[in-house]
Amino acid sequence: MPDIQPTRIVNRGIRRVLPRSLLGRSLLMILLPLVLLQAVALQIFYGSHLDVVSRRLSSALVHEIAYTLDLMRQYPDEQDRAWILRRANVEFDLNMRIEPGAVLPVVRPTNIIGPMDDELAQALREQFGMRFIADWISDSQNVLVSIQLPDSVLHVSVPRKRLNAGTFYIFVVWIVGMSALLFGIAALFMRNQVRAIRRLARAAEAFGMGRDIGPIKPEGATEVRQASTAFNRMQERVRRFLVQRTEMLAGVSHDLRTPLTRLRLALAMMPARDDVRQDVAEMTADVEEMERMISGYLAFARGEATEQAESVNLSAVLEEVAAGARRSGAEVAVDAPEALTLSLRADAVRRAVTNLVDNARRHAHRVALAAMQQGRMVFVTVDDDGPGIPPERRESVFRPFESDSTGGTGLGLTIARDIVRAHGGEIVLEDSPLGGLRARIRLPV
Repeated sequence: MPDIQPTRIVNRGIRRVLPRSLLGRSLLMILLPLVLLQAVALQIFYGSHLDVVSRRLSSALVHEIAYTLDLMRQYPDEQDRAWILRRANVEFDLNMRIEPGAVLPVVRPTNIIGPMDDELAQALREQFGMRFIADWISDSQNVLVSIQLPDSVLHVSVPRKRLNAGTFYIFVVWIVGMSALLFGIAALFMRNQVRAIRRLARAAEAFGMGRDIGPIKPEGATEVRQASTAFNRMQERVRRFLVQRTEMLAGVSHDLRTPLTRLRLALAMMPARDDVRQDVAEMTADVEEMERMISGYLAFARGEATEQAESVNLSAVLEEVAAGARRSGAEVAVDAPEALTLSLRADAVRRAVTNLVDNARRHAHRVALAAMQQGRMVFVTVDDDGPGIPPERRESVFRPFESDSTGGTGLGLTIARDIVRAHGGEIVLEDSPLGGLRARIRLPV
């Protein structure tokens, strides 16, 4: 068990570092092998070939200097020494001079990129075993080497090309340039493939929010084209289902309204006797409730099938709902910004909020409407000071014809949740600051 927790922490850290988008992860899968290939190639070349070449160049140079010093010791005459130095310059391309009686100062060595300076220092140390200075910085064309001799200092100006393996930089530029070119081509192709997937995702999200964007053009890889084609077929089937549902409900409306009208007529023609007056009133109320539920559901179904989403000022919609509730005698307060615009089916959202407000004013004295935007979400709350609903029964009231806290039945909350979910949002019931029930609607911007 102690080993599991660190593993989870490491996995969580890796997930935070890794890109979340498909394009980012695809490019990472391409980039990692390229970087690994470059690292291996550079290590093999830089760690073996360049080291060997630098070691051999440095060894050859040091042996040439040692050979020159041996000749000068064998022929100590000044004229012979001058001739030997001239021949070294001609044969070895080394500009050498002797500074009699000089002493090398203690200088901190400097490092350059590459193994050349380390290999030269190692060769000088092994060959002479004396103090020396190798200056790679002062002269851009030459390396200035100074060696402490027993009675003098030998100064050698070595052409940098004799110690520098120029092919290394060509190799680095080549491998990095080709890798960058291949990565750019791969990124271009991957972006085109991901663009088709993003378009499919946007179309699916828009369709889930009830926006009719029409069929999307299949493009990209074969699998993406198949997904786009399947999505277009699904859109068509859903639209066909909505049309069929509307037609079916229109037929149900025609079939139900006729017997309801006969019932209403029969109740109106019953004799007004005191012993049946209460029963007639209750049956009339039931008939009216049935007509109201049928009309509301038919209006919801027809609106869902025909209404298109457009930019709507949600604050204005809330003011209209509040004004309608006030005309019915309710006390409704509205707290919303002046302009809160988002893409909605205005009539459907108005119907959903109206259902919530009507439900609240039937059970309470005060109703409060509020709206605010937080990031990419908009929250609409409907608060009341009524009896509320116990937490364990809040989910059940969204079921069709489920009894609410006052004993009523209907489709109001069911329709409201269907409308909100059709916009890609959600509706939940909570405790209200007013002491009753709060209905919180969450809508995406």
